[in-house]
Amino acid sequence: MSTDLNDYTIIKEGEAEILMHAKNEVFFNKTQVNNRDMSIAVLRTFISRRKQEDEALLSKRNKSAPKALDKNVPYSGVEDKPADSDMNIEKSNEQGIEEKFNDDPCTTSEEPVKIEGKVRGELKPPRVLEALSASGLRALRYAREVKGIGQIVALDNDKGAVEACQRNIKFNGSVACSKVESHLADARVYMLTHPKEFDVVDLDPYGSPSVFLDSAVQSVVDGGMLMCTATDMAVLCGGTGEVCYSKYGSYPLKGKYCHEMALRILLACIESHANRYKRYIVPVLSVQMDFYVRVFVRVYSSASAMKNTPLKLSYVYQCTGCDSFHLQSLGRTVSKNTSVRYLPGFAPIVPQECSDCGKKFNMGGPIWSAPIHDQDWVTNILADVKSMKDFYPAYERISAVLTTISEELPDVPLFLSLHNLCATLKCTSPSAVIFRSAVINAGYRISGTHVNPLGLKSDAPMDVIWDIMRCWVKNHPVKAQPADQPGSVILAKEPVLQANFARAVASLSKAQAKKVARFLPNPERHWGPKVRAGRQITSKHISLLGEDAVNGCLNDQDSERDAKRQKTEKSDDDDAIAEP
Repeated sequence: MSTDLNDYTIIKEGEAEILMHAKNEVFFNKTQVNNRDMSIAVLRTFISRRKQEDEALLSKRNKSAPKALDKNVPYSGVEDKPADSDMNIEKSNEQGIEEKFNDDPCTTSEEPVKIEGKVRGELKPPRVLEALSASGLRALRYAREVKGIGQIVALDNDKGAVEACQRNIKFNGSVACSKVESHLADARVYMLTHPKEFDVVDLDPYGSPSVFLDSAVQSVVDGGMLMCTATDMAVLCGGTGEVCYSKYGSYPLKGKYCHEMALRILLACIESHANRYKRYIVPVLSVQMDFYVRVFVRVYSSASAMKNTPLKLSYVYQCTGCDSFHLQSLGRTVSKNTSVRYLPGFAPIVPQECSDCGKKFNMGGPIWSAPIHDQDWVTNILADVKSMKDFYPAYERISAVLTTISEELPDVPLFLSLHNLCATLKCTSPSAVIFRSAVINAGYRISGTHVNPLGLKSDAPMDVIWDIMRCWVKNHPVKAQPADQPGSVILAKEPVLQANFARAVASLSKAQAKKVARFLPNPERHWGPKVRAGRQITSKHISLLGEDAVNGCLNDQDSERDAKRQKTEKSDDDDAIAEP
């Protein structure tokens, strides 16, 4: 391949620069700048957290050492390496990590450190695996922008992509050359042959990550981070439910909450793969942005803690008439004295027909019904992003998303759509502030969601929600509807709860009160997924690239074909002249 810079376009993102050939040979998606910025923010917080956890573990060992000496108990090397089953079920779920990193990336000494008579190996910077690297931009940004990071292994199964990645590593200078290495390999095989070797594994495939998950959960160290993207949203959001079940082991539903359900289906799938190896996950951040979902989870090993998995999963029953939904937990526990028994969940939680409108239910799932964010992590990540705003090209977008996530109710799965409720009743919609006030005045909690500007999370049961809407309709009458319509059946019942629509103090979130933007428009037209690498661009790609870009590519292709034709004709003429 030619190395003339005139054949390439230099693309700069953050501190990294890459060379992109004029042809669509290696995939690069400008839209994923949000994804890469969010990943860098999480990675910085992860490195900081790992250091804090190591210091806490060290302090705990130092305190316990004198007690052991007082009891004349000889030191055993096993004591310095705690059992995963003991450490991972502690309250924080973030202790018991055996492999740590050194905050100073310049330190290279391998000399062990003595602590209270114990020998403890030096902490190492975290190793990162980017399983599907393409141009290598993500790995290069990690190397150049994340302080304290260790070696980064960038893999790809395409020879052209590996060549491009190696070329970009050299183009980014000594820092990139010393930290990033590129290999031609099948990511699944590589991760299977390197079990528990990487502190961070990053999966960002073009489409579904399902085929990589089994090997990915084995490649992460205990307490390590797995970052995973899924861009097959049509599958995850219920377009083809049977395909979703075959890939993720869960059936999606077409509700207004389908994008959050996609997040929870992906988390449940990762958990199921981890459970096969006596491991489990703890989500720290789960994001739906642009055209994909992205989850950040920590992976731990513990056979005892793994038993709690059925408590974190639920089936979803969604009414076909009024879109009310109910969650059915897979499991439950019964405690007696100091023992805990794990039992199947109680069923059924819903009758055959919806108690609100009389229609049937669709059943979806199982989905992850436990919290999908760690609010302490979200707060720290947001603070770090704000303190380094100049280092994030997509600062406005990711700070807006993180701000909205920080105000979500963490323990409420899925959400309601106010406009959907009103569409069922055929009534005018109350403002979000009025509806939120009514829920708060009834004694329940309510918040927004980062997935949908009109979505509302609440721990109020559906009968309370419909009572509030019945009270609203009494003050804002609707036209008569056929008696068999879901809205007519709901309004025919008298409300048990008398709603109070007086404005509540907490009806506005902190971001709304401060007038902080939470949902930003796309920065440019045709902001979305781009054409897969190697695919010839045709007129059908106008919706992805824009008319001007497609016409430009088509003109270039026509010019190239004309040049080849002229070259061929000239060659034929030369051959004819050369004949005797």
